[in-house]
Amino acid sequence: MPNRQATPAALGFRPVAEWEQNAACWTAWPYDADGWGGFLEAAQREFVGFCEALLQEPGEPLRILTPDEETERTARRALPDARVRFERLAYGDIWLRDTTPIFVRKDSQLGAVRFAFNGWGGKYNYPGDAELGEALARHLELPDFAFSAVLEGGALELDGQGTCLTTESCLLNPNRGPGLTRARLEQTLRTAFGVRTFIWLQAGLAGDHTDGHIDNIARFVAPGVVMHTRPSSSEDPNASTYQAIEAALASATDGAGRRLRLLAVPSPGLVPDANGQPLAASHLNFYVGNAVVVVPGFGGDSDEPARRAVAAAFPERHVVVRSARAILEGGGGTFHCMTRQEPRSPA
Repeated sequence: MPNRQATPAALGFRPVAEWEQNAACWTAWPYDADGWGGFLEAAQREFVGFCEALLQEPGEPLRILTPDEETERTARRALPDARVRFERLAYGDIWLRDTTPIFVRKDSQLGAVRFAFNGWGGKYNYPGDAELGEALARHLELPDFAFSAVLEGGALELDGQGTCLTTESCLLNPNRGPGLTRARLEQTLRTAFGVRTFIWLQAGLAGDHTDGHIDNIARFVAPGVVMHTRPSSSEDPNASTYQAIEAALASATDGAGRRLRLLAVPSPGLVPDANGQPLAASHLNFYVGNAVVVVPGFGGDSDEPARRAVAAAFPERHVVVRSARAILEGGGGTFHCMTRQEPRSPA
């Protein structure tokens, strides 16, 4: 049952940085032909490629959601590895970063923090998505902290040390609920995660159905270190956005009072949809596993430079690029957006 008597922060729970060790990687098999249109089979192949990359070295096990028996049989045929465990829970789309709880930890105890979900401002309402956070917390038998604010996990970048990166274009968007103010949202995030310092960026990428999730434009990769994107050229559809982000980050400090150290990743430039409009392509939407970091690639000249840049930030992990072009057609993100890491309890 949701815990409404005390907040996670007051009880001593804190978010866990994504570069720490994971007990499991949660993701979900893409299955809805109506939602994916003609990209479903290609997205499934890329999904398998992501999973195989994560499994190529000893790391965390995979927990893959499927909605029914038939879908599970299809997924099992594609991923027969014994380290994959399939879990039967109802969901509509694969974007677990937004629909599952954010795990927090107090000593060796995990908890689940979840917010209301309204289909990214009412754009995409799939059966099961709004209820998945509660269902997964119950499935894992975790202390469950529910907040009424409409907020997706991909909108928050937390360093586990009191700093939150986010965007005004998403969190303050009227489509997430009436009467939203920065002060109210900051108070919610203080009580949920113990955040002391907020770094607000103005806007996200063109073509991002999420209204500008932070995990496409700025990521913590170590204490006091933020990775961001540099435009590929002046014709880059997000050139001015990237420049504004870098300028804002250059003057920011984190929850420990440190001036941020910035690391740049090249932009993939224009990755167009069928109508020539920009998709929200970002090499920053990578997943950090225990042994492997999987970087989304889009088949352009920036794939390998992006891999090298991410590898420099994670020297103790194997960094690989896997195709995410079809997955990108499904919404506003790729590998990070379709996953949720479950932190490992400290020894």
